[in-house]
Parts: sequence; C-alpha cells; structure tokens
Amino acid sequence: MSMSNKAVNRGKNKQASSTSRSLIVPVLAIAGWLTTILPNPAIAASYSNDYSNCAGRLLKVGVTAEAASQACAAALRPTDLAACVVKIDKETQIAATDALSSCGKARRPEELATCVVGVSLSTKEEANPAVLNYCGRSLLPVRFGQCVVGLRSQIDVPPAQVLDTCISADDSVIGASSSTPPTIIPAGSSIETVPFPTQQTVPAQPTVPTQPGTN
Repeated sequence: MSMSNKAVNRGKNKQASSTSRSLIVPVLAIAGWLTTILPNPAIAASYSNDYSNCAGRLLKVGVTAEAASQACAAALRPTDLAACVVKIDKETQIAATDALSSCGKARRPEELATCVVGVSLSTKEEANPAVLNYCGRSLLPVRFGQCVVGLRSQIDVPPAQVLDTCISADDSVIGASSSTPPTIIPAGSSIETVPFPTQQTVPAQPTVPTQPGTN
C-alpha cells in the first residue's frame, strides 16, 4: 500500500473515532440524567416502611393519591389506618373513601373497623351511613359493637333505636369509669379496719421569751 493511501486511511480512522466519541458522550449524559430523575429500586426498597405500605394499600382500594398521602403522613400508626380502611371496604358496603376519614380520626383504628363490620352485619347494612358515625363517636368501639350485636340478636329493635341505646349506655359507662377511683384496701384487711387518713398535725411554733424591761 502506498504512503498516500495509508495517510488517507489514518485520517478516516481518526474521523470515525472522533464521531464515535461525539455520539457516546451525549448518550452517557442522558443516561446519567435519567438516573437522577428515575427512582432507584435499591433505594426505594431500603425506604419500604409503614408509610409506603399504608399508601400502597389505600391506593389499591380506590383512595386517591392525594388523600392517601395526607392520611398516611398524619397517621400515628399508618399500617393500622390502612388496615382499618381495607377491612371496612372489603367486609361492608361502605366505600374506602368514606371510611378513610373515620379511620384517620380513631384512636384505635383496628377497633373501629371491628365495630363497623360487626354492626353493619348485625343491622343487615340498613344503617350504613350512621355506623361510621356511631362507632367513631364511641371511646369504646368494640364494647359498643358488642352492645348493638347482642341486643339485636335477642330483641327485634330497629337499627336506629339500638344505635342510640348503646351509644347512650356507652357514654354512661365512660362517665362512671372516669369518676374518683375507689380506695385501695391492703390485702388481709376489711373496709371496717382501714383507718381514715388523719390530718397531719402542724407543730406549734416555739415561744420566743420576751426581753426583760430596763429601768
């Protein structure tokens, strides 16, 4: 091969190499940019916690992304909140979107769900709009639910009436339990032998002698 041909080939190789580098650089830049904006599976997995589980479960039962994010972020126990909503949605005719607010306000969401499901089954879904309200009002939702179910099993009472009866009794029980606690009697003693607390005697102040008068 002549010297001129070698020079031409060498020039073509340099040009091709330069073109290749010019194409690779933008591709690498785009790949790096995509890495920064797309979630890394490894990072996402390391942050899989109660909040992500809560949001995922709520989204599956039809709760909007905005409502799910706000409810899960505000919940003290996100998994309990999600479990409450899902249980009510699956075991009653109450929609998840309607249950979300009540479950979010409940001190014990799992007990609220138990109450709502039990009462809904007992009333044959006749009091759906009111069940969430009554179970949410009760500070003892499991007891309230047992009251409704127990009375309905033996007495033919309209749903609205039994809900009012049990919520009134619920308030009375809570009021009684919040009164002054009873006196604790030591073991082996009877109430007659337990002395009343005596008032502590305040010691008398010492008398300061007066100075003799001067003449």
